[in-house]
Amino acid sequence: MILSDRDIQKAIDDGRIVIDPIFPNSIQPASVDLHLGADLLVFKTDFHTCIDPKEPLDGMMEEVQISGDRQFIIHPKQFALGMTYEITGVADDMVGRLEGKSSLGRIGLIIHATAGYLDPGNKLKMTLELHNISNLPIKLYYKMPIAQMSFTPLSSKAENPYGKEKLGSKYYGSMKPQASQYYKNFSTNNAWINFPEKNS
Repeated sequence: MILSDRDIQKAIDDGRIVIDPIFPNSIQPASVDLHLGADLLVFKTDFHTCIDPKEPLDGMMEEVQISGDRQFIIHPKQFALGMTYEITGVADDMVGRLEGKSSLGRIGLIIHATAGYLDPGNKLKMTLELHNISNLPIKLYYKMPIAQMSFTPLSSKAENPYGKEKLGSKYYGSMKPQASQYYKNFSTNNAWINFPEKNS
């Protein structure tokens, strides 16, 4: 079940959903519009031949900031990590789903490659995995409507909401774009590393 506009507003009033700040007219029939924040990360391609998910990637990316006077031009096939302007959060009994805007999809802008999920108990600026699949550059403006978030109640409260120490949550409470932390999955503490081979 996806929350309607009236139920989104009620959940905001009750504190089960956080949208901070909430722009005028942002609540749509079954979602809330989110806007582009100032901080982005882009890959530096000059000295790197490949991306190795087993290694930290922070040194492979550089920060870019936009403002009312400075836009970001995303070129064809270019990928960048951005953030929403708003902080968005959900209670332990709710999830959020980040979706694109139809009008931006029609010009070839993808706003998330795969990670459009807001886990129960998390509150952060949503990461945008921006990709230009058009054959022309696209200009992105600070605070432009960039995405929409829908909300779905869970069948019950999550027993271990995002951010619990046992989960090793990598992006809990993020306020700036973070390079992939996937390399942490190769830690010897992760169960899959030492998972026994299945006997044939």
